[in-house]
Amino acid sequence: MGIELKGLYALSDELLTPYDQLPHMLSLAIQGGVKIFQFRDKSHSDSELLSLAKDLAKICQKHSVGFVINDRLDLALKCHAWGLHVGSDDVPLAQARRLFKGHLGVSCYGNLDQALQAQQARASYAAFGACFPSSTKPNAPCIPLDTLQHAKAHLNIPICAIGGINPQNAPQLKNADMIAVISSLWSGDIVQNARKLLNCWQDKTSNLH
Repeated sequence: MGIELKGLYALSDELLTPYDQLPHMLSLAIQGGVKIFQFRDKSHSDSELLSLAKDLAKICQKHSVGFVINDRLDLALKCHAWGLHVGSDDVPLAQARRLFKGHLGVSCYGNLDQALQAQQARASYAAFGACFPSSTKPNAPCIPLDTLQHAKAHLNIPICAIGGINPQNAPQLKNADMIAVISSLWSGDIVQNARKLLNCWQDKTSNLH
């Protein structure tokens, strides 16, 4: 699939995207313009995770949307995920890159040196945040927004902004190739939320995409 690492990037949330509703909610998000979807879950059994991951992967594949697994290298391999996203406490990046041949994303928080190391280790993209106070991760420290500008100047891989992003602040993220959203997407009218996020963000980034 010729899916690009840019655009609206949706992340699942165990409270906002219940298991039994997630396939339908994902379909609505895709209808609204989501181009990449990350499935993350820390509480269900492996068999439950694999079953749902396969269903979600099929939906994404049907609509040419990138399907990303958070953290779980084993799960990403089993369901042939398009991408895998890892953080500092997850599977080591070198191991993930050696075993996983798809797109590999790395959480770099506000650390440009870490992003440069990830690029050296053949990461596909670097995620920076929290860009704004986040209700999903209220304890996550906010980074200076010029971090994205510095990252864009020094990295050759795409960058993803995450954390507290909504239609009001999305225009400030013109240096990001992707914006990752949770609560501002899933709460309320999903299709309209996605379209509004994209419109507000792309008003400021139309010359970059």
